[in-house]
This record gives sequence, C-alpha cells and structure tokens, in this order.
Amino acid sequence: MDAYRVKGIAPMGKARQQFSMDIIATDTADAEHRVYSIIGSRHKANRRTIEIKSCDKIDPRESSEPRVVDHFREQLATMKPMPATKTTKQEASPQEEE
Repeated sequence: MDAYRVKGIAPMGKARQQFSMDIIATDTADAEHRVYSIIGSRHKANRRTIEIKSCDKIDPRESSEPRVVDHFREQLATMKPMPATKTTKQEASPQEEE
C-alpha cells in the first residue's frame, strides 16, 4: 500500500469547498474510492457532487495525517530525513553604521 494525496472540490454544507486528503491505498482508483467514501460519510455528499482534481502518489514523509504516519511508522524510522527545501531569501542590505 502507498500514500496518495487527493485534491478536489466537494459540497460541505451549503458551499463547495476545496479539499486535500492524504490516504493509504493500493492504487489511484482505490484512493479515489476511499475519498468518495470518507467525504460522503462525513458530509452526506453524493459521489457525483465530489469533483476530484488530482490523485498523486506521495512520499509518506510529506504527510502529517495520523493514519499515514501510523501505517508507515516502521519505514519512516529507518528512512533518511527529507531533504530541506530550498528557500530563496532576499538578503537584507547591510545597514550603514553612523
């Protein structure tokens, strides 16, 4: 089983709202099925009203979802930490001393 990040739009109450869920599934079709099931159960939304925009396989280290972390706990303990993302910081100009 792998970790997937599913993004889309679903009706939540009277408004439609974007969502992003990290899911453990065997393939993309299974991940989509689980999202339909979870959102339908929590928000009483029909499958036809849930619009899935993307379903991508992710590295389990990227997720903070408790189910994903728990499922991959032993693997995460032996994996190397994620490489730090490069952030471009604009250097502040040195201030002139008086």
